[in-house]
Amino acid sequence: MNKRFGNLPSLNGLKAFEAAALHLNFRLAAEELGVTQAAVAQQVRGLEAELGVKLFERLPRTLRLTGEGRRYIADIRRAFEIIGSATGSLRPEPVRLTISTTPTFASKWLIPRLPDFMERHPDLDLHILATERMSSFQVDGVDIAVRYGRPPFGPGLATQLLFEQSIIAVCSRMLLTRRRPPETAEDLASFTLLHDAHNFWPEFVETYFGRSEHAPFKGISFSQTSHAIEAAIAGQGIVLANQSFVAQDLREGRLVRVIPGSLRGPSDFYLVWPRYRKSMPLDTVIAWMLEEANTSNE
Repeated sequence: MNKRFGNLPSLNGLKAFEAAALHLNFRLAAEELGVTQAAVAQQVRGLEAELGVKLFERLPRTLRLTGEGRRYIADIRRAFEIIGSATGSLRPEPVRLTISTTPTFASKWLIPRLPDFMERHPDLDLHILATERMSSFQVDGVDIAVRYGRPPFGPGLATQLLFEQSIIAVCSRMLLTRRRPPETAEDLASFTLLHDAHNFWPEFVETYFGRSEHAPFKGISFSQTSHAIEAAIAGQGIVLANQSFVAQDLREGRLVRVIPGSLRGPSDFYLVWPRYRKSMPLDTVIAWMLEEANTSNE
């Protein structure tokens, strides 16, 4: 123990313990801290030896907090929050908040709404991290993420449904100037179908047109949904897209619904953030995104 500070143990050991308790996994804790898995395990073992208590049960693929570990982590997290708050008060800086999203969510939902947010909250500095890979809250400095899937998304994470996945068929109005909207699978086969990585077309066709013996549908495939939507706006074919992603394009006439009905997607869009990370800027962004999602769904 540190003689000057009485019973204060190793700070590195406490950081490793907190990260391991959050993820219940030494590998994930190591990714958060930017060190090796062996280093985290060694730091935790050293802390346990220093304290004279066992903090974790080591299971084959996970960790489990002991009774002592559960009691200790609650106080350690409060202590870290106090240190973080004191440091933030000592060094006030412009409030920067990082939002992690997919490129399609960023371009088709978030970015068009940012001018309104910045006008209402000029004191906040937003950073948009748009990537297909799953960003880390700790390593990438992410404050809040938009995740497509089903909860739970991981230990220690809070979630809030943003909007459901409702798939609709849309195209440019110019595509329908010389032909009527498709009413049968045979009609649909005369159009180019624009595909993204999700490829909902087979299910959509069977749901609204039934099984067809017609020749295979012609199409163009894109790695990102936003590119397929832009191709539809350019009149290149019909795309299946989340209704929330094309709502503005529908309102402004760049796209039209070409087939009635919608398809319920297998997953939905959620806001995800570390449960113990609390701040007014974070609450502000969460409230604004939920408000925007509710407004666009009305």
